[in-house]
Amino acid sequence: MDEKDRTLLHLLEENCRTPISELAVLAEMSEQDVKKRIAWLESTGVIRRYGAVIDWERAGNGNVTSVIDLKVSPERDFGYDRIAERIARFPQVRSLRLMTGTYDLQLLVTGSSMHEIARFVAEQIAPMDRIRETATHITMKTYKENGTTFAEREEVERLPYSF
Repeated sequence: MDEKDRTLLHLLEENCRTPISELAVLAEMSEQDVKKRIAWLESTGVIRRYGAVIDWERAGNGNVTSVIDLKVSPERDFGYDRIAERIARFPQVRSLRLMTGTYDLQLLVTGSSMHEIARFVAEQIAPMDRIRETATHITMKTYKENGTTFAEREEVERLPYSF
C-alpha cells in the first residue's frame, strides 16, 4: 500500500459515492488506475464495505443508541477475542472495540427503547461468563457521526430582560 492508496481511502471514506472520474482527478491518477487500486483494496479486505451516514432522528426512527462499557476477565490463551466474538453476534451490537483504561470492551448498541437496551444488557450481556461489570450510557443527541456533522445551529430568539 502506498500514498496513492491512502489518498483513495481518505477520499472514499469522505464520500464513497464520488465518481471514479472525480477520484482520478483528486488523486492525480488515471481512471483505470483508480479502478484497479479500488478493486485491489476491496479484494484484500482493506475496504470492508460501503455505507451511508444516516441521521435516524431526522428520518423519524425512534431507536435508542447506547454505549456499553464492559470489564471483562480475559480468557487464558485467547485474551478478549472469544468473548468479543460471542458479543459481536448479537444484531443489536453495531460496534465492538477493545479499549484501554477502566473498561476493556466498548459496545455501541441500538434498540427500540431504553427498556429494550436495559433488558439486553441484563439478560444477554451481564450474565455472560467473564463479564465482571457493565456501564450503560444512553445517547441523548448525536452531533457528529463518522465525520459528518448533524447538528445545525438553530437561531434562538433571546427574550430581552433588564434589572
